[in-house]
Amino acid sequence: MTTDLSISKQKVLVVEDEVLMRDILRSLLERAGYEVFTADSGEAALRILKQADISVTLTDIRMPGIDGLSLLERIKEIDTNASVIVMTAYSSVDSAVAALRKGAFDYVTKPFVNDDLLRRCANAITQRNLVRENRALRRELNKKYGFSEIIGSDSTLSGVMDIVSKVASANAPVLITGESGTGKELIARAIHFNSERATEPFLAINCGAIPESLLESELFGHSRGAFTGATTDKKGIFRAARGGTILLDEIGEMPASLQVKLLRAIEERTVKPLGESDPIRFDARIIAATNRDAESEVSAGRFREDLFYRLNVIEIKLPPLRERRDDISKLARHFVSRIAAANAAIEKPINDKTMAALLEYDWPGNVRELENALERAFLLSGEEIMPEDLPERVRRTANREHKGIDGARLTLEELERRYLLETLSAFGNDKAAAARSLGIDLSTLYRKLKRYEDL
Repeated sequence: MTTDLSISKQKVLVVEDEVLMRDILRSLLERAGYEVFTADSGEAALRILKQADISVTLTDIRMPGIDGLSLLERIKEIDTNASVIVMTAYSSVDSAVAALRKGAFDYVTKPFVNDDLLRRCANAITQRNLVRENRALRRELNKKYGFSEIIGSDSTLSGVMDIVSKVASANAPVLITGESGTGKELIARAIHFNSERATEPFLAINCGAIPESLLESELFGHSRGAFTGATTDKKGIFRAARGGTILLDEIGEMPASLQVKLLRAIEERTVKPLGESDPIRFDARIIAATNRDAESEVSAGRFREDLFYRLNVIEIKLPPLRERRDDISKLARHFVSRIAAANAAIEKPINDKTMAALLEYDWPGNVRELENALERAFLLSGEEIMPEDLPERVRRTANREHKGIDGARLTLEELERRYLLETLSAFGNDKAAAARSLGIDLSTLYRKLKRYEDL
């Protein structure tokens, strides 16, 4: 019989006190290409498990000494993700169900069908490999979102990172504030991937980008038939997080009706899906982020004060890029390196005049705008990134700094008008995003633009 090379190195441990059954299982599994270890007791099995990297353990339930259920518990103490299949007689199916509740991957009944047992073993190994791949991916994400990936040496950012390193291991809610594009989600991910929850999901939701009618379902879930179009059950991110972290981005734009429900969920650690009458417990750390002045929103009555204090146990304020100009050159080189790698291209130097233009621009869109500008410049440039490769708004600022504007001092109104227009340009004429970045209401932005039309 040809050995399946995909499983030739997989190790199976058979725990069975009956010699004949143990030999039958060994023969069957070895013919299928597995490396087989055998034990006649739970005690012997534990000794093997400490020495060999076992892919799946196949154990009888009824054995003297440590029985199958007790062995399962001991194995799970060693490795919570271990794959265990229990074997039982037809008359003891209840014991098999109990084993599933204790974490067994599957069970087979005696007498078993050979092909069925082999299929279950293969499935158990596939599941174990997926868990290992997931762990490896989480480790890579940990590296990607580690503190070393947050570029900057400015004193204001150093203070932020000091707070982040201290709160990562805690479970208290965190409120991250800062203008659009300052890296609030990056900070949230750094907190998650440097915490004990790093191996569990990190889920983010933009509270301002989802209609109110759908946001409640996205947050708390719904049951089938709860509303028109609800054809299946939905968990919602609070339950889907499963011990991980939830980022509630743009929390300041959450409707007032949902603020009440969010407050109750945080206080009681339960959610009530739409269409359900009983609350369901959840386990997730909550991080909220906003580009608005949260305290002003509370004072204006647009955000609940009690919810604000629930979320604001630890506040992290991210400085805008214009207040950390010393970091612009480091960020620029970092982005060019990353963009080159993403495009399988050779890294390009940044011309001195180009860097001067980057340093002189105010970056109303912050770090995100800088990255986007450099990606554009990289793709349009030749062997070196030149000033003409930058977006026109960045070049215009640099030219104005060097040439002056009619040799006269600009009025405050003219400065404000130009800054408004540059901000609008940075956000692709998205007035709502520009208003948020400027820290003003959309109506205020429209009023100022109308006033400056004739300037």
